[in-house]
Amino acid sequence: MSTKDFVEKDYYKVLGVPKDATEAEIKKAYRKLAREFHPDANKGDASAEERFKEISEANDILGDAKKRKEYDEARALFGNGGFRPGPGGGGGSFNFDLGDLFGGQQPGGAGGGFGGGLGDVFGGLFNRGAGPGPGTRTQPRRGQDIESEVTLSFTEAVDGATVPLRMSSQAPCKACSGTGDKNGTPRVCPTCVGTGQVSRGSGGGFSLTDPCADCKGRGLIAETPCDVCKGSGRARSSRTMQVRIPAGVSNGQRIRLRGKGAPGERGGPAGDLYVVVHVDSHPVFGRKDDNLTVTVPVTFAEAALGADVKVPTLNGPSVTLKLPPGTPNGRTMRARGKGAVRKDGTRGDLLVTVEVAVPTELSDKAREALEMYREATGSDDPRSALFESAKGA
Repeated sequence: MSTKDFVEKDYYKVLGVPKDATEAEIKKAYRKLAREFHPDANKGDASAEERFKEISEANDILGDAKKRKEYDEARALFGNGGFRPGPGGGGGSFNFDLGDLFGGQQPGGAGGGFGGGLGDVFGGLFNRGAGPGPGTRTQPRRGQDIESEVTLSFTEAVDGATVPLRMSSQAPCKACSGTGDKNGTPRVCPTCVGTGQVSRGSGGGFSLTDPCADCKGRGLIAETPCDVCKGSGRARSSRTMQVRIPAGVSNGQRIRLRGKGAPGERGGPAGDLYVVVHVDSHPVFGRKDDNLTVTVPVTFAEAALGADVKVPTLNGPSVTLKLPPGTPNGRTMRARGKGAVRKDGTRGDLLVTVEVAVPTELSDKAREALEMYREATGSDDPRSALFESAKGA
């Protein structure tokens, strides 16, 4: 905003008070309008946010006796942006860019007579040096990110689940409506002019931006700090929300839920919620990427002669796998489409590992049958190749 634009602004009209309004009347008008147009009370209303900025800007000038005096003098000198010649200077008025007047030494000598005095007036009025202009005011701030944890059963992790999460985070203080001021009338920080940030030179023509130390990055300073939030405008808030955990999550996975974190400030967007998932083990099934695993015991006869073996699935009917004759112990077979849900909605496989069960007790008939089998296969030595390899090594 140029100096001319600033002088043309009628801050009395913005607050709806007469030019001879007292300090108390100005403060009362500002409080009423600030409550009505505060961004926290008008979520998503851009016009209300802009109106709140104008109200804060007007209060920043008219609420300060020194700034108000300089503002009134500047308005009297330039009127509505038009230079008013003194007596004998000719009728009417003419407009020009005040930036030309304050931009440096004026040619001719006559213009130079205005430079110092008027520059002092506006330098004191703005009190901002080369910083942001008067139009720069409090900006919306994004809410903080929140991290939480949830423990799911094995089945919930595979199929997905909706779980309640109780979270604590910083949110706009309810006692002061997020203003930080007990009366709901904070003033714009004079250091950062409401931006919440200050710039510092780093050499070579570059500058770095840091959060304003005076207002802690809020852009506002409470004249009467709220008893609950101590002037910060933020207070600890607890809430419970239903969160949908997608199917197929794995143990230790970190899920990001956009916009589910702490609420923003002054109409800013909410932060994100990060949920770390812990998955309980299952007594039967295991997990390997998108595949489920299961170990199925079979008898020696089933492994040697071959068999159709029923295998359980997670939350579904059993499937039948055909063991070929001579299936060795530890062999893994695959039941397609019976695993965990993938990101594209398809399912992985169920990996079935065969484990030959050795009986600990035998009936007389079973023992007799095994004795006969041993006699029939007595010439077979399954360890002969092992010893041959050991000798050749």
